[in-house]
Amino acid sequence: MNEKNRIRKEMKDKLSSLSKPFYEHYSYEIAKTLFKHEDWTEAKVIGITVSKEPEVDTYQIIRRAWETGKEVVAPKCDPKEKGLSFHKITEFSQLESVFYGLFEPKIEQTIEVKPEDIDLLFVPGLAYTGEGFRLGFGGGYYDRFLTRYDGKTISLAFHFQVIPQIPTEKHDIPVSKIITNNEVIHIK
Repeated sequence: MNEKNRIRKEMKDKLSSLSKPFYEHYSYEIAKTLFKHEDWTEAKVIGITVSKEPEVDTYQIIRRAWETGKEVVAPKCDPKEKGLSFHKITEFSQLESVFYGLFEPKIEQTIEVKPEDIDLLFVPGLAYTGEGFRLGFGGGYYDRFLTRYDGKTISLAFHFQVIPQIPTEKHDIPVSKIITNNEVIHIK
């Protein structure tokens, strides 16, 4: 097993052992910190995944975005191209479960939004370093998307997902900030 796969397995085990009360509390603390952050308050269009437990809960973040007049765009995977496109959603009923139990926008009910129209992109992952590098789930979808995206990036993570080191490659692009239930890590 290579180093990345070892870290992925270890982090998945840690995440799955997180009890529901801690999961809810940590997700709430992360959202509370996010809502005070200037990147959030200034953003008009946010790109965000629809979380699947045990990832940090994004449902509350999506609801808050709608309540405060922000546009929400969610990723749609193209498994053939291993690419991502983002589509505007205005309600959860515009989502369907497609790959790996992930909820994605229904193409026929949503409008695609260009990368340059997204003010703030939430980048998911399993593990992060203090320098903003991330270890994703292994598909490389966000790695490819980030090469075409110049806006602000934030990752949401539980404190134990920030680790000292992750194997990186020269094409890896760090996120700008990581918000955990304990701190905000500013990278660039």
